[in-house]
Amino acid sequence: MPTVTVIQPTISEEQNTKIRCAAYCRVSSDSEDQLNSFMAQMRYYSQVFDNSETEELIDIYADEGITGTREDKRDEFQRLMKDCRKGKIDRIYTKSISRFARNTRDCLKNVRELKSLGITIYFEKENIDTANMTDEMMITIMGGLAQEESTSISQNLRWGIKKRMENGTIKMCTPVFGYELVDGNLILKSDEAEIVRQIFDWYLNGYGLAAIAQMLNALKIERFGRTSHWTASTVGVMLRNEKYIGDQLFQKKYTTDTLPFRQVVNKGERDQYYYSDRHKPIISRDDFDKVQNILAEHKKSFKGLKQDHIFAKKIYCGECGSTFKFKCRKNKNYWVCRLHDAESDKCSNKQILEANAISAFIMLCNKLWYNYKQILLPCQAALQDLKLKKFSGKTQVMDIHKEIAKLREQAHVLARLKTKGFLDEAKYLEQTTELTAKINKLQTELKKLTRSDDEDEMLEQIEMLIDFFEKRENIMIDFDESAFENIVEKIVVIDQHELEFHLIGGLKFKEKI
Repeated sequence: MPTVTVIQPTISEEQNTKIRCAAYCRVSSDSEDQLNSFMAQMRYYSQVFDNSETEELIDIYADEGITGTREDKRDEFQRLMKDCRKGKIDRIYTKSISRFARNTRDCLKNVRELKSLGITIYFEKENIDTANMTDEMMITIMGGLAQEESTSISQNLRWGIKKRMENGTIKMCTPVFGYELVDGNLILKSDEAEIVRQIFDWYLNGYGLAAIAQMLNALKIERFGRTSHWTASTVGVMLRNEKYIGDQLFQKKYTTDTLPFRQVVNKGERDQYYYSDRHKPIISRDDFDKVQNILAEHKKSFKGLKQDHIFAKKIYCGECGSTFKFKCRKNKNYWVCRLHDAESDKCSNKQILEANAISAFIMLCNKLWYNYKQILLPCQAALQDLKLKKFSGKTQVMDIHKEIAKLREQAHVLARLKTKGFLDEAKYLEQTTELTAKINKLQTELKKLTRSDDEDEMLEQIEMLIDFFEKRENIMIDFDESAFENIVEKIVVIDQHELEFHLIGGLKFKEKI
């Protein structure tokens, strides 16, 4: 018979830690009533756990004044899911399914992921607890109703807009340069109209889009009453705009029918409505047609250029911060700063040869391949040590959330007092300015505290880099597009002779060209 030794428990049941809870709340607009609702939810969840013996509130995640139809627009919801994946939360409380998600797919996807992580959700309005597996059918039904409600409202609004487009009663929402908006109608502005005529005249006389933008910037031409930076693309849009001949084309873009709603360019999927002679023209139809023909010819000549180049939107100017754009001259590919190309006096950073950028990347990869153990492994070790240190600011984060909610409530009270005449303008401005300053300071502090959670993501990316170089058997000879796309976040052009590569994991390396 074997000898059996009983190992007594070292932690009693009374010492078990409380269930770590989080609250998620959201309001769908930034009106005063909704702001009041937002603060009420913050107060409610802050107080409900104060005297609980079994549960403790870890954090409140609150998205304020934004759309609920798209999950990627809810920053606080994304932070909640991120913290759940890190094992910081055991249970989530939320007012209703429609607050948590506005379409069935996202609702079920998130509920299932959270259940797989051992995290339960309680929907107060529907009295649904995901701890009970049979509730998934109820969640599907309620999530479908929430989605149907959101879709129905959107469809009703779009139906009304379509009818107004069909019967000619649709009104403009924003004016174009050269006009002002009066009761939804475009009324000509003589000073701006003269500039529009000059732009068309320049183009008909052989000036390019970039050259016209440069001249407008040199003349310090304002748009909509404020200083504006003119670009070649801005000029191009103006030259194609049918409003300058007195016509209007409606539904150039349309909103998709299903959640998440997105605006997409109408390429024939929806009806379009063209109104002729709707307002006073600035440009003659003859000149407008000539401009369209020239633009069409230029488009044909540039059709061969690569629009989806791997460097597109990856190269930035170290002087002005603008993105670099592609140019081809004498069968050689170049990248040039957009601001320098439009106004060379405002940015001195000149173009770089694409071949030089590729050579610099290959050289950097080979240096890291030889030395990654001396460079990347110490970074990995330092981040792992940082991760082991427990985040001590949990209660501090909660306190800041509560304080922000309290200050917002005070601002709301001041607004009501001013509206009712109990507070004069000067005193109102003085007190609201002070409250805003306090809120901004607290939000800055909150960002500093929550930013410490990013070390997990940084560590994962450092490990990806190490894995990339460990698996390489030889040095890189030819440009590897896949490697570039996977490990480079962006390139900053210091000058014509030096590039700074920003790799995943927050690492930066400079390389001569």
